[in-house]
Amino acid sequence: MLNSVLLQIVTNTVTAATTVADTVKNMSAQLPLPVEPPKQASLSLLDLIMKGGFIMIPLGLLSLLTIYFFFERFMTIKKASKLDTNFMGGIKESIKNGNKDAAKALCRNSTSPAARMIEKGVSRLNKPIKEIEEAMENVGKLEINRLEKNLNVLSLIGCIGPILGFVGTIAGVIKIFYDISLTDNISIGVISTGLYQKMITSASGLTIGLLAFIGYYILNSMLDKTINKMETVSTEFVDMLHEQTN
Repeated sequence: MLNSVLLQIVTNTVTAATTVADTVKNMSAQLPLPVEPPKQASLSLLDLIMKGGFIMIPLGLLSLLTIYFFFERFMTIKKASKLDTNFMGGIKESIKNGNKDAAKALCRNSTSPAARMIEKGVSRLNKPIKEIEEAMENVGKLEINRLEKNLNVLSLIGCIGPILGFVGTIAGVIKIFYDISLTDNISIGVISTGLYQKMITSASGLTIGLLAFIGYYILNSMLDKTINKMETVSTEFVDMLHEQTN
């Protein structure tokens, strides 16, 4: 009888375990499978620019002009600012020895606008000092005008860039309302194209204008230093002439 009881207990235990296992299996089958998060599509820089619309074409041209004129003027002004530290010493020595040709040769061997001013002064050595100063001043003005060439282009781009960006913003807003009128639906999918155009053109225009303004400021600072160097050399040359006449 004891064996029968033990057999019954074992049988009931196995049955209960089987039932629990089947229940767990059924519940796990009914649970929803884990959903993977959607992969976000990558957006390249070119795709982002293309979403800016037709306004990005003139903005792109302005950016290229900004880069070109900045580096072109940067190299020109930097080259013009270079002057040998022994230049004026050689000029003074040549004039002191009465050798005008040697002084002119020193000036022609230099690419600095200050050297061209001194060359004009050397060529007028037998004239009154006032006339020499005026001749050198005229050459200086021509050299400064040559160095300032295309600087106004950067200033103009600094003004036009943000304005074009604002035009793109207006075009984006118009596109948003036009798309809404076609679909009669205000959703992020409908207005996203116009928003892209609005924000991208605004950011691009402001960035181009900022870069053009910074470049213009840097070049003007370099130009001021070059002009100061020209004035210093010119004053030193005139002082030397006064010393010789006294």
